[in-house]
Amino acid sequence: MHSQMDPRLRGDDGMDAFGDAERERAVTMFRKPSLAITALLALATPALAFAQDAAAAAPVANKGDIAWLLVCAALVIFMTLPGLALFYGGLVRSKNVLSVLIQTLIVFSLVAVLWALYGYSLAFTPGNPFIGGFDRVFAKGLDATAMGATFTKGVYIPELVFFVFQGAFACITCALIIGAFAERVKFAGVLLFTVLWFTFAYTPMAHMVWFFPGPDAFTSNDAVPGVLAQSGFLFARGALDFAGGTVVHINAAIAGLVGSYVIGKRVGYGREAIKPHNLTQTMIGASILWVGWFGFNAGSALEANAVAAQAFVNTFLATAAAVLGWTAVEWISKGKPSMLGAASGAVAGLVAITPAAGFVGLCGAMIIGAIAGAVCLWGVNGLKRLLGADDALDVFGVHGVGGILGALLTGVFASPALGGAGIWDYVTETALPEYSIASQVWIQLQGVLVTVVVSGVVALIAFLIVKYTVGLRVSEESEREGLDITSHGESAYES
Repeated sequence: MHSQMDPRLRGDDGMDAFGDAERERAVTMFRKPSLAITALLALATPALAFAQDAAAAAPVANKGDIAWLLVCAALVIFMTLPGLALFYGGLVRSKNVLSVLIQTLIVFSLVAVLWALYGYSLAFTPGNPFIGGFDRVFAKGLDATAMGATFTKGVYIPELVFFVFQGAFACITCALIIGAFAERVKFAGVLLFTVLWFTFAYTPMAHMVWFFPGPDAFTSNDAVPGVLAQSGFLFARGALDFAGGTVVHINAAIAGLVGSYVIGKRVGYGREAIKPHNLTQTMIGASILWVGWFGFNAGSALEANAVAAQAFVNTFLATAAAVLGWTAVEWISKGKPSMLGAASGAVAGLVAITPAAGFVGLCGAMIIGAIAGAVCLWGVNGLKRLLGADDALDVFGVHGVGGILGALLTGVFASPALGGAGIWDYVTETALPEYSIASQVWIQLQGVLVTVVVSGVVALIAFLIVKYTVGLRVSEESEREGLDITSHGESAYES
């Protein structure tokens, strides 16, 4: 079956359904049957054996896992609507706030439908190392009876749960890109680009990083090469990405950076003051993102277990450390701490801990967060000036820089010597005894480079297709008046 993230690490096994006393009583009951019962059992033996085989062939999901993952899926949706929408909406000028809100809402909805039509199938069904197949096209076979693997042998969840959880990931990834070219892009251009990039960049990246046949396929050491041959390219190479450092954040950030170059700078950029119109909205949005991110990261364990708890706590701590890291550096360098900086630091920490959430210890998580806060501050200031792009809402400076940093530091702090969980061996269901930080960081770097190439090339081609078909950019007159009125005929704030 298929899976959602690099699953070589997982939590403690589920507890046995019976205690020792109950098990002994059950065994005793069947040790001393009456003669009549013995005869009936003898007659019924073939039917009982058939029933036992049927029960073994039909996995039953744990209701706690189902409930937890449905809540996590709702939290990821909450991250986008309203979280990301408010975060982005507060950062643009008042004449463009509705354009960002509607772009977020419609992109989310569009990707949700595409996910059901073919996206899920291309990402999470067997195909080749780079893309899935067509087993689930038009939601074929996706009903209440379909079951999907988790990261524990013999443990399953309804495939519909996995479908909607992963669908929410796809939706927010495409919505993240909007921030890079906000305030000057055509609405139709956004939609066409979303279809192209989602199809040819998001789905193959999700397949390459997260697809594998499931833990039950690892029956012996001899079976491992065959299982890896059926898995995604980066999964087979051993890349660690717990919840989307490559698939979500680096992927979206590279696309946004390419878009900011192709579309060009906003009118007046660098000459006129372009300031956020409502930092209160941005603070609310950042807070919703933090809450929703618990579902994003902790839900990626696919079970309600200790790894989910680990990812939850790491998300809590890394984000707090990033807020402090960003604020401290900004305070020292600029003389004043800012609300915008603190909110941006929170998002930087959330991004950086995403690939590492279930793999690192608590101290490792705080170190990753603190480093991300400081480095992403440089990303939205010094690096942005070096790149010379008008990345309007700093998608690359936060999600790109934070995602790359988090992916690489995952290779460092996943080491058991630094409090991490190491590499999980599905055959023995134990962590491997040896761990090389240098080797794992190299594997992580390969994952980053593949993501940059795939997303960058697809985004460039997609933007050029849009440019020469429906068009990418609104007119200068429309941009100056604001997209709320010129593109949507509405105004966020009536005088």
